[in-house]
Amino acid sequence: MSMNVQNCPRCGKLFVKGFAETCPACVKDIEAQYVACADYLRQNRKCDLQELHEETEVPMRQIIRFIREGRISIADSPNLTYPCEVCGNPIREHTMCDSCRQRLVRDVNQMMDEGKNNANAEKDAHHFRITDRLKDRH
Repeated sequence: MSMNVQNCPRCGKLFVKGFAETCPACVKDIEAQYVACADYLRQNRKCDLQELHEETEVPMRQIIRFIREGRISIADSPNLTYPCEVCGNPIREHTMCDSCRQRLVRDVNQMMDEGKNNANAEKDAHHFRITDRLKDRH
């Protein structure tokens, strides 16, 4: 029987991997950071991400992770936004702003159309038309 051990991606210590992605010490630290953020937000509903980061000393990345995981709700915090993963504009839901999402959809549709056109061109190149064959007879 082999033990599933790995280095903690957060602190580098060796630990037996279970349900958590990090070592037990880091799990406790992350939970303490979550409690600090949640407590501060209960008292200061109008704070923004920068203020929450400065007052709790929790890294912005971790706060954003709490929001994306649904552990911190921004519904009651009107000024709390986080950056779009593509352009960095402030957003309140998802991982991309509407303009980046629309651009992505447009680009994907364009690539799919180009792929269909290329497939049709290849299909036409491999097949002959009867009219082409008849032209050669004259």
